[in-house]
Order: sequence, then C-alpha cells, then structure tokens
Amino acid sequence: MSQSPSGTLAAWLRLNAASSLRPDLLRRIAGKVGLDRLSQASAAELAAAGELRLDDAERLRHALSQCDPLREWERAQDLGLRVLAWDEPDFPDALRSVADAPLALYAWGSLDGRRDALAIVGSRQPTPYGRRMARQFAREAAGSLVIVSGLARGIDTEAHQAALQAGGTTWAVLGSGLANIYPPENAALAHEIAAAGGCVLSEFPLDTEPWPGNFPRRNRVVAGLSWGTVVVEGRDKSGALITARLAAEQGREVFAVPGPADSPLSEAPLRLISQGAKLARSMADVWPELPPGCRGRAPEPAAGKDAPLLAPAHKKILELLGSETRSLEELGLESGLELGNLSHTLIEMEFQDLISAVPGQRYAKKAD
Repeated sequence: MSQSPSGTLAAWLRLNAASSLRPDLLRRIAGKVGLDRLSQASAAELAAAGELRLDDAERLRHALSQCDPLREWERAQDLGLRVLAWDEPDFPDALRSVADAPLALYAWGSLDGRRDALAIVGSRQPTPYGRRMARQFAREAAGSLVIVSGLARGIDTEAHQAALQAGGTTWAVLGSGLANIYPPENAALAHEIAAAGGCVLSEFPLDTEPWPGNFPRRNRVVAGLSWGTVVVEGRDKSGALITARLAAEQGREVFAVPGPADSPLSEAPLRLISQGAKLARSMADVWPELPPGCRGRAPEPAAGKDAPLLAPAHKKILELLGSETRSLEELGLESGLELGNLSHTLIEMEFQDLISAVPGQRYAKKAD
C-alpha cells in the first residue's frame, strides 16, 4: 500500500474539504487555476476563476488552507478505507457521468465501479406493506444489480438487508463521514455490508456530522450510482422525492410503487406517477425500462417451479391482509374462522414466515 497519496489525490482531497461549494464549480476553478496551485492561489484569483464574490472566495481559500490532506488520507488508511478521486479509473462510471459528481469518495468495502445498480429509497417510517415491497424489489434485483440506498431507517434498511439475505451486493451512501456512521443503530448493518462484499460510501471528510443539508447531496450520489430509482412510500415532502427528482435530472429512470390511495405514505409515489414516473408493482415492470446492458441480465423465470402449496385458511388470510394490517378480531370476522382455530393458524403462518405481528396486536403479510 502506498505510504502517501498522489499529489493529484491530495489536491482533490483538499478541494473536497471546501464542501459548501458545488463540485462542478470546484472542478472549474481547479481547471483554471491549476490543481497543483490551488493552495497557493489568492482569494482574488479564486474569485476570478469561479466567478465568485470576494468574500466567498476568501472562505474557499481559508478552507483550502485548513485542510491537511495527508492526515485525512492516513486516517482513512488506518480505518481500512479507500479514497478515490473522481478522475481515477476505479471511480464508479455511472456516478462520474453526473455533472456534479463528488470530487472524491471514501469507500469502506469492495467498490466495483463497473457494476450496474438500482436505488431503492422511501420512508423512514414505512408501513408493513412498504417494508414488504422494498424487500421484494431488493430480493428480485439483487441477483443481477447492486442495490443502492442510504442506510437510513425504514425502507433503506429493508432494501440493504434483503439484498444481503438474497446473497447480493449492496452499497450504502452516507450523509456523514465514514468515521461517524449515521444512524448509529445501523453501524452493525454497515459492517455487514462491507464484510459481505458490498460498500459503504461517503463524499464527506471522515469526521463530518450528519447535518440536514448533507442529505440532499447524499441523495444525488444514491441516484447517480444507479440506472434507476425505485420509490417505496413517502410523504409529499420526503427525501425520496428529492432522490427521484435528482435521478430524473441525471437522465435516469424513476419508478414508483403504488400504495393505498388513502395512505399518507402513498403521497410521494402517487405524485411521481402523476409526473410521469413508471408505476412498478415488481421488478417485471422495471427490467424493460433499464439500459440494454442491465436488461440483458434480467433473470429468467424458473422453469417448472411451482409455488408452495398453502392450506385454504392460509390462502384466505393472505388475501385478506393484502397491503393492509388486520387485527385478530377483524380477521376472525372476515375469514369466518373460529377464534381458537384462527389463533393457531396465525401462529403457524408466523413460523412459516408468511405473516408478522406488528404493533397494536395486528398482523401483516410478509414478502412473497
């Protein structure tokens, strides 16, 4: 392993620390001033190169002077991380093509930038239906595509976990530095992702806190790594809508999973569908819309494989649950089953991983 970063990588790390300015603007400044001269440039020179106000250029000059790229690089090495500049061959191809691609990426785990990927994003407080659909999409896609999400609570977590359980690869993009995993309860999941051949990524310097303004920037990386973005549940002003908008601006496909019309968490998918996003009920709706290379790897249906046989009572309960949760009393009334037999049947179905108990003494259908 190299004992120090290349001069080019050190310069990009220094510039990356000035994270209040857009990466495309910083690249333009570097191109005019010269990457090797940035730390010596005056505020007036930086202002002219970036068409900045002098006070903004002064702040940039100060940020450049405060960054110690060698120390940052050494800490990354100590933590077992890779640091990739945007112009290096290993930087993900799909992300590099985005106009405001990050100047650098910190990567924990294995990052193959040639892999095709699909983003799955949505609510941090999903319904059982949303959890089930996120897992279904991740599981169906994981055999052919990397599953990308943001390690957040809710839909992101479900997508990462389902991809891992399916034996696939998943990438998690953070809105904080990799020395500051957020949310903290997903630190174990981050370890699992890296250990399983996936990657945890951030463009932010190692100690960056998870400030709210970081997450839209994180979302553009989630979208930029992926040829399509699937939105599973979200309210009308959710981060998932930001990710979908950024994906569309990047020329990528946007998919929305429909939900119950009267659910507040259907607001984001329904808005996206009304704006032209593709309605997606399963990966069968997604594969044809992806670029030809991705479409070429869509799995073929297994030949001659029958669905598992279910008892009539089990079938009836799954039909009743659909996308909703039901209480024991509601299931008893609607199924016509005697309460004792119904309780026994529900226990059997939980053991078979067909349904799950949810708060409020209710039941929800699990992914198919």
